[in-house]
Amino acid sequence: MANTLPPLPLPGVDRPPAWLVLADGFCFSGRSVGAEGEAGGEVVFNTAMTGYQEVLTDPSYRGQIVAMTYPLIGNTGINEEDVESTRPWVAGFIVRQAAHRPSNWRATRSLHAYLAENGVVAIEGIDTRRLVAHIRDHGCQMGIITTAESDVAALAARARELPPIEGRDLAAEVTCGEPYLWSQGAWGIEGGFGEAPPPRFRVAALDLGVKRNILRLLADAGCSVRVYPASATAADLLADDPDGLFLSNGPGDPRAVAGAVETVRGLIGEKPLFGICLGHQITGLALGGRIVKLPFGHHGANHPVMDLATRRVEITSQNHNFAVDPDSIRAAGEAVEVSHVNLNDRTCEGLVHRELPLFTVQYHPEASPGPHDARYLFGRFTGMMERARRGRGDGE
Repeated sequence: MANTLPPLPLPGVDRPPAWLVLADGFCFSGRSVGAEGEAGGEVVFNTAMTGYQEVLTDPSYRGQIVAMTYPLIGNTGINEEDVESTRPWVAGFIVRQAAHRPSNWRATRSLHAYLAENGVVAIEGIDTRRLVAHIRDHGCQMGIITTAESDVAALAARARELPPIEGRDLAAEVTCGEPYLWSQGAWGIEGGFGEAPPPRFRVAALDLGVKRNILRLLADAGCSVRVYPASATAADLLADDPDGLFLSNGPGDPRAVAGAVETVRGLIGEKPLFGICLGHQITGLALGGRIVKLPFGHHGANHPVMDLATRRVEITSQNHNFAVDPDSIRAAGEAVEVSHVNLNDRTCEGLVHRELPLFTVQYHPEASPGPHDARYLFGRFTGMMERARRGRGDGE
């Protein structure tokens, strides 16, 4: 049965009505933000207080409607620099209140204007705390945001007919079309995007939905990065004899990414390898592990993770609905072990190979948005490449 809740009062806001309806019939009425129309996807929530622009443009959110738990979103507006890709990838956006008059020296337009010009359907004025509680109790499910219809039963029926995230190769929808070189460094308040130092290493990166700040931090760590489409083979990535291999983040079900597991199997042991998020999960599959879908996923900038080797706890940025089953890794062989665990639910947050130069993490060390606790991992990757080079007798 529908649980239709009235929109929360937001004085001074005059926007068309909108509805959010989940597949189980749970429903909210609110106001339209951004584009008018209808959008469907898997409804998830993000607990970060900042970084909504990075969230909107993170390719890992392809196919998902994102609800922000922080109550006021959009107060710093939109600028041209804090984007993680060429466009927003979220299927829809949910906020308690959107700031329609942003105030920030970098802002070029409002959140509403940005969503509208990019065709993103969004809703404001709903009780996001109640929505999050429902998702936590009942798990992620498909949903619809619409400004075109208010028939809750019909909308819920359509939401139930939407294709689930499981089994969809979403990486193929967000990856680059052709290989390209990346050399831009990270952003700084004094001069914007910096010039990366002269590269010491050449890295081949598999783009499963890569965030730009990952590439920037690789460049700052001394890497010249050639980015390859998700369809690239192991032979493609090894063709230029790189010093290291990188597997990026990305959206959806790792089991559905066509050919990726076979590609990674062909890469393991060939060069030092570093994987993040979806790249971590695909590596887990390639090493004989199993993937599980989490009830409501990890999305936010405040997840505690422990490094099991040092017992050091990092506060991390995360965005994933799937995870590597740690028991399946332990059963796969003694050479591979879980390196990090999430302290909230004990899920696997990292893998390391004791015999080969390989490590992966489930979380996002590029921290965009989020804390900088894990940026040392880029140095760990370059250290692996340096040791491999010395082992070959290549020197500097």
